[in-house]
Amino acid sequence: MFASLAVRNYRYYFAGQVVSNTGTWMQRIAQDWLVLGLTGSSFAVGITTAMQFLPMLLFGLYGGVIADRFPKRGLLVITQATMGLLAAILAVLTLTGSVEVWHVYLMALLLGMVTVIDNPSRQSFVPEIVGRQRLRNAVSLNSANFQAARLVGPAVAGALIAAVGSGWAFAINGCSFIAVIGALLAMRESELTPVPRLARRKGQLREGLHYVSTHPQLLWPIVLVAFVGTFGYNFPTVLSGFAYHVFEVDAGKYGLLNTALAAGSLAGALLASRRGQVRMRMLVATAIGFGVLEAVTAFAPNYWLFTALLAVVGLLGLTFNTSGNSMVQLETDPAMRGRVMSLYMMVFTGGTPLGGPLVGWLTERFGPRLGLFACGAVSATTAALVGVILLRTTRVRVRISGRRISLVPRICPPVHGPDSRTAVLEPHPSNRSATRP
Repeated sequence: MFASLAVRNYRYYFAGQVVSNTGTWMQRIAQDWLVLGLTGSSFAVGITTAMQFLPMLLFGLYGGVIADRFPKRGLLVITQATMGLLAAILAVLTLTGSVEVWHVYLMALLLGMVTVIDNPSRQSFVPEIVGRQRLRNAVSLNSANFQAARLVGPAVAGALIAAVGSGWAFAINGCSFIAVIGALLAMRESELTPVPRLARRKGQLREGLHYVSTHPQLLWPIVLVAFVGTFGYNFPTVLSGFAYHVFEVDAGKYGLLNTALAAGSLAGALLASRRGQVRMRMLVATAIGFGVLEAVTAFAPNYWLFTALLAVVGLLGLTFNTSGNSMVQLETDPAMRGRVMSLYMMVFTGGTPLGGPLVGWLTERFGPRLGLFACGAVSATTAALVGVILLRTTRVRVRISGRRISLVPRICPPVHGPDSRTAVLEPHPSNRSATRP
């Protein structure tokens, strides 16, 4: 479960991320609550989320090219320092009482611009730290790290907002970037796995897109991640509406909703770190389960049941996320990894500018319950369609024998099948009369 922590450089990286991720989650909660307090609008919260992720949608692929061209550790030092500065500016504006909603929009947009370079650099830097053998474990531990911070950050932010306001949450986040910068500088460069840097030339964006389009093991996970990321993960927009309008709870209990989601996500990440292989069928099944349960959770009758269901939603969502991430990284050539991961992150987070305002509008117009139901329904339907497409394009058919269900190639002759042109259902002899073709 913790194999990657045997690598010295990864231990430094992991420790720095614990501190920085906690601060990041504090800022996320404080930012949503600040916008909701300034405007009283779930749509405004969706706009804030959209502003933060719009740059990734527009310029995400360019960030991947930059990540492939320059040393990733140096890029990360620059991006992390810039993020810390933006958090400090927002803290000053809030603590002095001069903050307006357009200030939050602007800071979110600038943060998104930095993230265009930070995300692919950070994602593709992990293989350089731990190597290919420990990559899946490291990806899962990174997710566990992020979700552990999600347990602590929202709870601390909720208490801090209730006590002294949102400004101090922004200030603490600004200071937290010192830890990750220190960890990056403390790494031993000689122990990193060298990756050839990309020479500057034309057509590198098209090359990356062509590479993904010709590798189905990359294309379909990215398609799934695009729809689930655009709609299924709009929790900041929807949860604030549940807290503010449905259950009418304070900032502390709003933070608890995010903590429950993180607790399930942390469990999913730790379980994923023990898994040796990722298969497409597991990815599709997890996406369907996540979407269905998210849709069901929308109609939970009370706060505590809603909170408990969120934990399970978090577990399934994180299992899907880490499985898709590690599958894409393991199937990608190292020289292409920055561009492929920039596409992955572009569709995962870049779809939020499209889904965020739409879900925010649905939430404000028809209520948070319909907004969350729509998020889950779109995710489950898309995953089911991808599953059907994969069954058809891989030319398989279903065979049932007793209690066992298996997939066999269509080119194989049917065994006891009534018609070779249709799916073959083979019941156990004792159950033959009870089974219908």
